[in-house]
Amino acid sequence: MSKIRFQSFSSGSCGNCYFIGIEEEKGSIAAGLLIDAGVGPRSLKKHLAASGLGTEHIDAILLTHDHMDHVRSLGTLCKYLRKPVWTTEVLHGALSRSPFYRNWYAPWGKVLAPGWNDFCGGRIRVHWFELPHDATQTVGYAILLDGFRFVLMTDLGRMTLQALSFCYQADAVVIESNYDREMLAHGPYPEDLKRRISQGHGHLSNDECAEAIRAFDHDGLRSVFLCHLSDHNNTPELAFSTSRPSLSPDKRLVPLPRQVPSPLFEL
Repeated sequence: MSKIRFQSFSSGSCGNCYFIGIEEEKGSIAAGLLIDAGVGPRSLKKHLAASGLGTEHIDAILLTHDHMDHVRSLGTLCKYLRKPVWTTEVLHGALSRSPFYRNWYAPWGKVLAPGWNDFCGGRIRVHWFELPHDATQTVGYAILLDGFRFVLMTDLGRMTLQALSFCYQADAVVIESNYDREMLAHGPYPEDLKRRISQGHGHLSNDECAEAIRAFDHDGLRSVFLCHLSDHNNTPELAFSTSRPSLSPDKRLVPLPRQVPSPLFEL
């Protein structure tokens, strides 16, 4: 029986990059995806190797949106990994026009269709859904890996009914828990940035994340990972303690580290 493996290489405004893949019984990765390109190829190779993985285990790259912390290393990853990069038609157009990425992105850029998209001979299926965040377009992903149901949403100003519906069917969810309201209100950010973060098209607070988890917790859910924690307006302890009461006690809740890799989780 196959296992599902998940790892975060970086999660936050410093950079975002995640791996999700299928491990066969003999321990090898049969199929895998990289989500977002906020880590350069040298660091990525080092982090993969530390977990017993390599770039040959990445079949494709998915992008959530075009903010710098998610696409900072897109050009170099295209150059050195030479893997197809999948995103929506809207984001594909923006990246194809960008003077920073277009030359390296052009040979590898691919457009996801609406609905389910098949990868790796159908062992992985991907469905994107739009999220409210102030980029050109921001999406989350529902991913089926040999039937295992995984959802990732790194930046969202507020939860949507569609996002909740995917989470309510998921075995594991990665969801943003960006800031503590009190820390943001009394912190060093200028007022316009505080409004941008907190008014529906920026980021999800700890309290909003906890409300979402309470809404989508269900019997089949096994794990929730808290991502994109703010360095200035949050702590892992605050994010965890805010959401822990919303999740059934027998289920795993993990705040992902910002600038260092997480363990390679078995889901």
